[in-house]
Amino acid sequence: MDATRIIAIRHGETAWNVDSRIQGQLDIPLNDTGRWQAGKLAQALAGEAISTVYSSDLLRALETAQTLAGALDLPVHTDAGLRERSFGVFQGHTFAEIEATLPEQAMRWRKRDPEFAPEGGECLNDFRDRVVACVSALAARHPGELIAVVAHGGVMDVLYRAATHQGLQAPRSWELGNAALNRLLWTPEGFTLVGWADSNHLEQDESLDESTT
Repeated sequence: MDATRIIAIRHGETAWNVDSRIQGQLDIPLNDTGRWQAGKLAQALAGEAISTVYSSDLLRALETAQTLAGALDLPVHTDAGLRERSFGVFQGHTFAEIEATLPEQAMRWRKRDPEFAPEGGECLNDFRDRVVACVSALAARHPGELIAVVAHGGVMDVLYRAATHQGLQAPRSWELGNAALNRLLWTPEGFTLVGWADSNHLEQDESLDESTT
């Protein structure tokens, strides 16, 4: 089977990114900077032979994907499997608020305990399995093609770890900037990293780098 080429993209900036507030699966729209980023992203990819645009169904990713797809004259196909990790009771709160009110849970989160799930949320193991299964299934539909996948910081983190064979608890040393371009290959054997965190198209902007929003 020919490899599927993937451009994986985190959504543009939101007001909650700026505030370091956990969005998880809450539906937060792009802010003005995020919409500008989506436009620059669309310009940067207008000449690429992208066959299909997939997106999380959450508004911040969908708005980003719609801007890109509009420039390519393509529809957007949404998939809930591309959603950000559900953070349950953490959603809507800042990192500082969580540490102040739920210190033990905050510590397990900070240590990237793969079995820990905030009340009403997902553990890292389940999140990783969901993302890898979803993106693999989408890629399998397009052997030899180039597809765009617009999702979230946590999704990008999982894909990077899968492509570089790093565990869920490995310290993160890679960037997850808003609207940056991340390039992967997929075959039935798994993911391979081609390029990561290309933000040249956003050179007038400093993208926020948050992995969990």
